[in-house]
Amino acid sequence: MPKTAPLRLSSPGVDRPPATLAGLLREWLPGQRWFAGKDRPVADLDVLSTTELFPGCLHLLVRASHTGVPAPVGTPPPGDCYQLLLGVREYVSPRLARAYIGRVQEGPLAGLAVYDALQDPRSAELLLERLRHPGTTGPLHFEADPSVSVPAGLTPRLLGAEQSNSSLVYGDRFILKVFRRIQPGVNPDLELPGALAAQGCTRVPAPVAWFRTAEPRAATLGVLQPFLPDASDGWALALRALADGAEFTTQAHELGQATADVHLALAAAFPSGSGTGNEHTATAMTERLEAAAHAVPALRPFVPGLRTAFGALVGRETWPPAQRIHGDLHLGQVLRAGRDWFVIDFEGEPSKPLAERRSAQSPVRDIAGMLRSFDYAARQRRPWRPEWARRCREAFCAGYAARAGWDPRIQHALLRAYETDRAVYEVLYEARHRPDWLPVPMAAIERLAVRGG
Repeated sequence: MPKTAPLRLSSPGVDRPPATLAGLLREWLPGQRWFAGKDRPVADLDVLSTTELFPGCLHLLVRASHTGVPAPVGTPPPGDCYQLLLGVREYVSPRLARAYIGRVQEGPLAGLAVYDALQDPRSAELLLERLRHPGTTGPLHFEADPSVSVPAGLTPRLLGAEQSNSSLVYGDRFILKVFRRIQPGVNPDLELPGALAAQGCTRVPAPVAWFRTAEPRAATLGVLQPFLPDASDGWALALRALADGAEFTTQAHELGQATADVHLALAAAFPSGSGTGNEHTATAMTERLEAAAHAVPALRPFVPGLRTAFGALVGRETWPPAQRIHGDLHLGQVLRAGRDWFVIDFEGEPSKPLAERRSAQSPVRDIAGMLRSFDYAARQRRPWRPEWARRCREAFCAGYAARAGWDPRIQHALLRAYETDRAVYEVLYEARHRPDWLPVPMAAIERLAVRGG
């Protein structure tokens, strides 16, 4: 098998038979939930690195470029880098039928069957063993917190709910998130929990082990953290309360406190950032609004009113100051175990550049994301429960204020702007992916388009 050697899978503009590894992956990748380019044909596949992680398992970093996307003259089509772990065998057992990609007939792997190794319990076990023993394998670096002991022999299971990454749970004690879409730099899902742990913040499971590519363009590939087996995510808890006709204000108040705890710890862990300023933020929000309105006609009648939400930011003092934040906070990103709330998934929005996700931003962005999530939950059942959502929003802000020392509701113009920006994003997302859900953000758009909404 090839080991730590670059491998060109195809030539630009040339369609190879499906029996090549390139052909197999070009058919397989768009069907994966974590593949970001489903709406863009794959023009070419290059492997940036290939490493024999252990016998029968190849680690690949694959660049998928796309047709139909404008690119500067003389440059290759735009693309994304993905992490793949491929099992390689002469024959694949029936229990791995769902993981099967195909049989290669040409190239270095000719005659061998390939499959998604993360769905193979044996490969998952060996991956954990590699994380338990820090060191290097070719260009891959495995590192760990020496104060935490990870036992051997933990039974793995692959979670099926995630969309942008893949996660393995080991013995209900640890969870390994394997990042699929790779960008150079430290992933916030490693950086921020590690910094929060150093601050003594217990709201976030601390990293136990991780692996990355080598310098100088190091990229985080995966993070192992403690698993909370008895925890329920906030989305499931909110829907359960709605189904039972119960209030959720106590939980929302405590969640506001937990969010403030995380923000305070992040502000202490990282030097204060200047951010981009309200005028720049307002301009960026307006540009996103105009792009969304161009794509979704239902949004167009509300554009003048929504612009006022962004225009109100110009000339205002930037408060609270910009800092590191979660970046994609909603009810699905928090867990409740016993009476405690935990915050997870600090990766931010994977579609955005890593530098943007690691930049200082207003903490109001996280608050607005959670407020929109309450509204989404309330609209999952009929009749809709807008008052339930309103009470949750009030309780969350009150809990946040009790810990943070400032009340998001007092910064009404800033909160309205970030809620509007989030709702515009939701409209575009739902129109593209879940048209039946479009009325949910459109109801918020109607409210937010009115000055003072």
